[in-house]
Amino acid sequence: MKLPRASKAPSFPVYKRWLQGGFHLRKSYLMLTIILVLATLATIAPIYPNSPLDILTNWGLLATMLVILTVIGFFFEFESSTIGSKEIALVAMLGTIAAALRVPFAVFPGVQPCTYLVICTGYVFGPLSGFMVGAVAALVSNFFLGQGPWTPYQMLAWGLAGVSAGYLRWARPHVVWLVAFGIIWGYLYGWITNTWFWAAFIYPLTFKTFWVTQMNAVWFDTFHAIGNALFMGIFGLKTISILERFRKRFFWQYRNET
Repeated sequence: MKLPRASKAPSFPVYKRWLQGGFHLRKSYLMLTIILVLATLATIAPIYPNSPLDILTNWGLLATMLVILTVIGFFFEFESSTIGSKEIALVAMLGTIAAALRVPFAVFPGVQPCTYLVICTGYVFGPLSGFMVGAVAALVSNFFLGQGPWTPYQMLAWGLAGVSAGYLRWARPHVVWLVAFGIIWGYLYGWITNTWFWAAFIYPLTFKTFWVTQMNAVWFDTFHAIGNALFMGIFGLKTISILERFRKRFFWQYRNET
């Protein structure tokens, strides 16, 4: 009796590429799963006092853990993306430039010129590249300005500024919405970075104390928003034009004309 032929196994190169791609995707999804599990356990922790879940009632620790996991997840997603060595080098260069721009402006409260560069990078090169430039800028510049528990929050805040700018690619660049976008992120950045201070040092953790913490820093965030408006209004369109030229040189697409 003739047995049916077994299906042919995929060739090694194809299988290897699938395995590598799947492994990288699973790492970013793993971070998301851990975040969801921690958030769920923190929600039910007050129901079970005097249990190992009590550690999750420390909001400062929990918030920092979630922020770090989110940043790591974005790094894994960037690792698994289909990008070339030129873009990786460009992202590293832009992140370093953004960090260098931040250091001399540290004497001016709230004025952060690297925010405008992160937004322009995200708009031109997409959400992942925008996040990486923002995260690298915060990490590198803090080697000069001081590392601390605020660093992951700054990495996340600037990274999300680049991510959100990447989803505005459909809009034609115009100075009005660029300035408005910079102002918005001046306050959103402050809202995110002020959260770590509230969660770690303020007691009790209530909406009232959260609101008071944010209001105490509103003048600092306002300077940031004003600085973003000036940088975006003066340099935004020119910076986007320069980065667009780099993007056209570094990337090409195959078009089938038939």
